[in-house]
Amino acid sequence: MILIIYAHPYPRHSHANKHLLQEIKDLPDVKIRSLYDLYPDFSIDIKAEQQAMEEADLVVFQHPLQWYGLPPLLKLWIDKVLEHGWAYGHDGDALKGKGCLWAVTTGGNEQHFQLGSYPDFAALAQPIEATALYCGMKWQPYFALHNTFTCNEVTLKAGGEAYRQRLLDWQAAHPASSASAEQAQSLEGEANG
Repeated sequence: MILIIYAHPYPRHSHANKHLLQEIKDLPDVKIRSLYDLYPDFSIDIKAEQQAMEEADLVVFQHPLQWYGLPPLLKLWIDKVLEHGWAYGHDGDALKGKGCLWAVTTGGNEQHFQLGSYPDFAALAQPIEATALYCGMKWQPYFALHNTFTCNEVTLKAGGEAYRQRLLDWQAAHPASSASAEQAQSLEGEANG
């Protein structure tokens, strides 16, 4: 199962992220958790979030880039949900072997990321990549859609199709994960039936 941890501070006003979600919402075995819809008061249900992550084979952090970083609720989510003893540290192996993908949209073009001592957009992925690796996850090359403030519908559509294809490619490369989930559901149905 692919779990999308979606963190847009203004989900109803989103343009690019909304389009990306539209392109993938019909994919099988994809669950979307919109953090700002679930936790408008920033009071995160840690156990519910951990359970959702335990069920996932691939965790996708999808959000708009805000001042070269994460939206505040996503940062809080990472701080609270990825607990010592669960995600890392002694007996903290709940995420070990799961895939992790960063799917990010930016308002500016790639030239906006040529500032500072490390003028490369990939440098912005480092905190999320390091977090994933520290938790034993398998980092996937990031997906970025740039220039979303001024791009046209054709560009958005192409970006959405590319995002959809990335998730389809991941599912195709990991059929055992999907088969295991289907088999578990079948066994659960037999046990309850």
